[in-house]
Amino acid sequence: MVSFGTFIAFLFVSLGMVCSPGPNMIYLISRTISQGRRAGVISLLGVILGFVIYMIATMLGLSALFVTVPFVYEFVKWVGAVYLLWLAWNAVKPGAASILKPDTLSIEPSKKLFLMGLMTNLLNPKIAILYVSLLPQFVDPARGSVLVQSATLGLTQIAVSFTVNLLIVLVASRVAVWFGTRPTWLRVQRWLMASVLTGLAASLAFDRR
Repeated sequence: MVSFGTFIAFLFVSLGMVCSPGPNMIYLISRTISQGRRAGVISLLGVILGFVIYMIATMLGLSALFVTVPFVYEFVKWVGAVYLLWLAWNAVKPGAASILKPDTLSIEPSKKLFLMGLMTNLLNPKIAILYVSLLPQFVDPARGSVLVQSATLGLTQIAVSFTVNLLIVLVASRVAVWFGTRPTWLRVQRWLMASVLTGLAASLAFDRR
């Protein structure tokens, strides 16, 4: 079993991970504002399934494919980088609206919302690499089954991600109202978000395995 000290340390690492701005957070805020909390929660379930898939792959050793087969990693990496740049452009292009400004968008069915949330998470190979590099640091073979310890830590990260992102979904509308009465801050937010996305894309694109 994982020691209490190790568990607490991993808990804080997981919290720091989920609080960092990224595609998941942006997508959840955008979808919640445009279609409501129910849509945000459904999208969140898709995001969580992405974490589960990466966790299981890591536990079974399949994530090592990214390390042993460079082509697979490079392909997914560039797809993810292009996706982030696309999000950045949509934030600042002429006529673009802030993700924190409530707009009337087309209503998407639950199945599509779920799949969009899943793909938003799966399109970032750094999550897989993070699992491969992070989990082993907190696993101690001397304390029992490595598989059980990995599962415990993985489920902890997923629980933290779900809790924080659910809070984001629940407060997204209130945040939108605050920004809605402050147009200057909306413009600042758009460019700030675009800068963050571009930075994430650059970091991902030039990341070395």
